[in-house]
Amino acid sequence: MMQWEQFEKFIVEVMEKEQIPGVAVALSKNGQSIYERGFGTRNFETNEPVTPETIFGIASITKSFTALAIMKLAEEGRLQVEDAVIEHLPEFQLVDYADIEDIKIRHLLSHTTGLATMERKEQLTKFDEHLHYLNEKAWSWVGKPGEYMCYNNDMFLLLGAIIEKITGENYQSYINNQIINPLQMTRTTYNLLGLQSFENVTTPYVLEDGKPVACPWPTLGNYAVGGGIRSTVVDLLKYGNIYVDVLERNIVSRAYTSQMAQPVHQTNGKSFYGFALQTTPNYSAVTLVEHGGGQPGVSSNFGFIPEKGIVAVVLANMSGVSADAIWLAAVNTALGIPIDQKRNTEPEFEMTKEQKQRVLGTYISAEGSQVDISLEDQTVMATIDNKTYTLRASNETTLIIMPLEKPIRFFIDEKNDAWALFIGLRMLVKSR
Repeated sequence: MMQWEQFEKFIVEVMEKEQIPGVAVALSKNGQSIYERGFGTRNFETNEPVTPETIFGIASITKSFTALAIMKLAEEGRLQVEDAVIEHLPEFQLVDYADIEDIKIRHLLSHTTGLATMERKEQLTKFDEHLHYLNEKAWSWVGKPGEYMCYNNDMFLLLGAIIEKITGENYQSYINNQIINPLQMTRTTYNLLGLQSFENVTTPYVLEDGKPVACPWPTLGNYAVGGGIRSTVVDLLKYGNIYVDVLERNIVSRAYTSQMAQPVHQTNGKSFYGFALQTTPNYSAVTLVEHGGGQPGVSSNFGFIPEKGIVAVVLANMSGVSADAIWLAAVNTALGIPIDQKRNTEPEFEMTKEQKQRVLGTYISAEGSQVDISLEDQTVMATIDNKTYTLRASNETTLIIMPLEKPIRFFIDEKNDAWALFIGLRMLVKSR
């Protein structure tokens, strides 16, 4: 257990600094648990402790379940990822867009449809309502299908509609019957009402005026396809075993699960997005494959190292906290490498005054995100969610958020002016 003492010290420091109420961590190797522990509380008022069996939201880790179901249908020969979306959903139409057949299933899986992030409509609960919503008006585009990556939950949820169309079964029932139940994930559910029948469930928290405040679970509607599962770290280890070949009867063969981790689009210096999974190849001679999630009251990170048979999960009951950093520290500990090693170290670069000038402005997405890039005494600053960070350059189009070491990449047009930026898997377009 010696090697985990440093990790536990690290996690306690992060929780104190970020005021995280509760965190659960679990890792397995070749199907055997090597570490499971809860930290902190699931509810400040009752002060009940987090355990490895505590249920949290998992947010966008859900996307890999949906992608896995699509790969299962591909393996069964019922679809191909190269199929046009319209082939399975003839009612999928977009105003002012003639080349609808250019949008393929693989573009939905990898967030590369070319459509910018859209305004969320969580009140929509049926896929035909959503298809109607998508056809109501002309949307903003960032490029042609396959050209850019821009996280788009409204496009991703169409995968749920495709699953229903092909199987004739309700999306959530299909995931339950084909993935969750066969793996005996008995503390995993999409159903918010069903959550009430479970013991040991977290209360979600958001940070308001510098203090954690309890908040309701988001209702999600159709967005459950990309974020609706609530689960435990123990159950997610069972799920992760699909990807590291330790199950006697695998739900989807390695030939198809490995396609999910194939790089489709570069997200930063060393990492790539695939089909609902992000991959960092050549990380200390192994491959990191992972996906994070965030919702009101949820921060999560799940992933695996195929070469080592390691699966790792971190769940927290507060939004906007460093679940990914805790996850990496846990993985580093399991690998026996320095706990503070990063996925990617960005170089130092000195931007010219002109290069700084062209990135200044306000960048927005229809989901409600906003990033303001400004200049103070020749230092570039970013204001994100009312917090201001100092930036440093790593090349002529990339600035790094200090001290988080997270990159913001800028896209430059033919007039040599930035027109969009890429941050946290989303493209935000300059408004002024």
